[in-house]
Amino acid sequence: MVKLTAKFSFMEEYKLSDIAEVRTGPFGSQLHNEDYVSTGTPIVTVEHLGNRRFSKQNLPLVSDDDKKRLSKYLLQEGDIVFSRVGSVDRCSYVTSAENDWLFSGRCLRVRCGNNCHPLFLYYYFCKESVKQYIKSIAVGATMPSINTKLMAEIPILLPKLEEQRCIADILSSFDDKIELNRRINDNLEQQAQALFKSWFVDNSNPNWEETSLSEVASFVGGYSYTGEELTDCSNIAMATIKNFGRNGGFKADGFKEINPSAKLKECHYANLFDILVAHTDLTQNADVIGNAELLLTYGKYNSIIFSMDLVKVLPKETFPYRFLLAAMLKNELFKGHSLGYVNGTTVLHLSKKALPDFEIRKPSDSESKMMDEVLASYYKRMAELLQENDRLISLRDTLIPKLMSGELKINDLNC
Repeated sequence: MVKLTAKFSFMEEYKLSDIAEVRTGPFGSQLHNEDYVSTGTPIVTVEHLGNRRFSKQNLPLVSDDDKKRLSKYLLQEGDIVFSRVGSVDRCSYVTSAENDWLFSGRCLRVRCGNNCHPLFLYYYFCKESVKQYIKSIAVGATMPSINTKLMAEIPILLPKLEEQRCIADILSSFDDKIELNRRINDNLEQQAQALFKSWFVDNSNPNWEETSLSEVASFVGGYSYTGEELTDCSNIAMATIKNFGRNGGFKADGFKEINPSAKLKECHYANLFDILVAHTDLTQNADVIGNAELLLTYGKYNSIIFSMDLVKVLPKETFPYRFLLAAMLKNELFKGHSLGYVNGTTVLHLSKKALPDFEIRKPSDSESKMMDEVLASYYKRMAELLQENDRLISLRDTLIPKLMSGELKINDLNC
């Protein structure tokens, strides 16, 4: 078992139960799928836990009556929500935006007492040594799980409250900038899609050539891997359908680290600004299949390959307009087209005919070049911001253990 230690004597050690309340979410008998409504109070589940913030996609909702009935499972600003099963070290921090939401039975809620700064405690749980400790006390080999009793016994090393606040302020300044960059990127994506719509829907030229996608692009299947190749320590990562958000968007935290075998081919690598299309889907509503995304960052990795769940779309020399091609595939017209080529029940698969059969309208070379250059300016700026976020995340994660242990002094910092 991992042992937690403090480097300096200004730390005091507590059990988590000494400084916080730990509660499990409502049991299955208290909340059923049929209780969900179209308008009401959101419930966060394991699937909504991200890095500090919660994903807002596909949140289940309950009525006001159920909210009142389940009032002891309400969230308030400063709470920390953990996954109770699977990735038990995964947690998110509740802000004012999630006040009075509920949390599900597959989650645990940690609520700080008076002598603990909640944001400091969140970052304490982000320390790699603490994450490893939580994994080490989980029970179950196939599906690790953790309960309130195990969580309550976790040792917590706390400095004075004012020092906790100062450390939390320093670290949260990184996350505030990261979140700002994410919002800017969301806005840039919306602008790029609005431009495409104005060109191809609102002001479409009837003289543009109609052709199939196979005439302007080629398609490359992904790498077929085995579970033995997956690892926790590699500078190579693999893009999979886990990188694809249900409502669109590419999630860098979906990369899987891998030590690929000798059967890996050069074509299985994904370069910056390559177009990847989801070819399979585990969601029952086909939320992911047919979604197209540009690879805008390698994250912390030296290189990226892509799995057999994805297809890489490459522009041909006769149509070298990568960003315009990406916009065509990110548009809802391609998504609608793809849904007509889906088969399977538990796991959905996209027919190999879906991509080559997609009909597009092809502007003149001069128009295509202009559109591609305009779109490139948006997506290259998005890539710059994502890569800035990669650096901020790396620096923040380097600072966390140094600040938490006292190795990096905060006495001289203006907090």
